[in-house]
Amino acid sequence: MRFLGLAAILLACASSATAANIVDRTIARPEGQRHYIVVEPAGLAPDKRPVVILLHGHGTSAAIMLGLKGFIGYKTQQWTQLADREKLLLIAPDGTTGSDGKAAWNDCRLDAPTNATSDDVGFISALIDTAIADLHADPERVYVFGSSHGGFMAYRLAGELGPRLAAIGVQSAVMPVQSGCKAPAHPLSVYVSHGTQDEIVPYHGGKLGSWFLKGRGTGSDVDAAVDLWRRLDGLPETPAVYKFPHLHASDRTTATRFVWGTDPHGLQVEFVRIDGGGHTHSSKSEELPWLLRKLVGEMNHDVDTADEAWRFFKDKRASVTMRP
Repeated sequence: MRFLGLAAILLACASSATAANIVDRTIARPEGQRHYIVVEPAGLAPDKRPVVILLHGHGTSAAIMLGLKGFIGYKTQQWTQLADREKLLLIAPDGTTGSDGKAAWNDCRLDAPTNATSDDVGFISALIDTAIADLHADPERVYVFGSSHGGFMAYRLAGELGPRLAAIGVQSAVMPVQSGCKAPAHPLSVYVSHGTQDEIVPYHGGKLGSWFLKGRGTGSDVDAAVDLWRRLDGLPETPAVYKFPHLHASDRTTATRFVWGTDPHGLQVEFVRIDGGGHTHSSKSEELPWLLRKLVGEMNHDVDTADEAWRFFKDKRASVTMRP
């Protein structure tokens, strides 16, 4: 185990009177040493800590997911700032290298040859064990949030580690069309955010990727993925609908929240649809640089994705979804 460099220290100290403990760690797995980063904000409870496991997108990293490094001129610190404010434990693992040389996950897509082949379910399960044993995480408050490829992996974890999780969140991801895994069978609360103009993971399904992301397979329709989890959770067909206030006149996107299930402590499915949005999260205060916006599309500025996901997560407990 070793401390990260200057960038991590500066991030930990930014906008906070006290510093977070940001450490990178490794764990031995059959495929070799696997790397992950742990963020422990100052003031974190000594035990029964809620933990969010953050899964990065294809070709990015744990450090980028946490804002320790930038991506094509852009850096987001949504999750680290949220963790400092809400006193959450964060764990951000790194995927392994796929056939295209980019960091990847093994997320069940049979038609995605650039996926990793590592046992990522076993890896994340081992991280949960470590979080509980060594980092004092609450076993009933383990949440997973994945962006893009990480969202596909979060869906796989929901299917295979569902009883261990309190909820999952996915951004810019759908369910696989050609899957090497069994269909999900365990009810679980699921948060989804997706842009209707996402050209990398198309809203209505089909071929995934772009000119700079090849061999990514095919995905389902977003609404079909949301409905799969709604039906598995036994929730009614009609959602509660909330239109987020439009905060910036220049923003060409809008955000609407759909929620199935009325009890925030029970099973729920939430979908934040970003009309006009691209393959990116939402932020009230951040903006994508010109080049990145050309590659991924428009960012919405009416909601912060991390805050909205945590609002959905915070009252969920794994024990609610356990069956006798």
